[in-house]
Amino acid sequence: MPQTAPPFAELLANCRHSAVHLEMRDHYDDPDEAPRVAAWKAGYRPDPEDRATWWRPWLDMVAESVDRGVEFRRARIVSEPVSKYTRYLYDGSFANIAAGERIRWLPRRRASDLCLPGNDFWVFDGQLVRFGHFSGEGAYLGDEIEDAPDVVKLCSSAFEAVWDRAVPHSAYTI
Repeated sequence: MPQTAPPFAELLANCRHSAVHLEMRDHYDDPDEAPRVAAWKAGYRPDPEDRATWWRPWLDMVAESVDRGVEFRRARIVSEPVSKYTRYLYDGSFANIAAGERIRWLPRRRASDLCLPGNDFWVFDGQLVRFGHFSGEGAYLGDEIEDAPDVVKLCSSAFEAVWDRAVPHSAYTI
């Protein structure tokens, strides 16, 4: 039975081998991110050489996990032409990659024959799933965790199917 998820930092601290994330929305409405999105819309682009302007606590958690041997992979299923928000994510992906994430992009039209869970998710060490719930407008509504083997297997296989078809960030253009 799904349970309320502990803080993400706790899940990541307990992760030993892999953390994979599947994102399937074209827009997220995160109030913490709103100032960065607004700045991006106004034309601001972080200077990749000036790490102090874009490095955030999230990237520290990723880098620390990668340093202890956790493999981070993120796959994004996106509609094309992409939304403005997806362009924002694409432009900022260099920061995630600098922290040690591997990112791939899958055009939604190439995902039509894949069996996918109904929500974005993380799978930690192939043992635990953290589903993210969002409103229709992209507002974060909460998370739940699930460790039932059939749910973990579904999410793990869905992620791998997307990963196998997706285009590496360095080769994906928008």
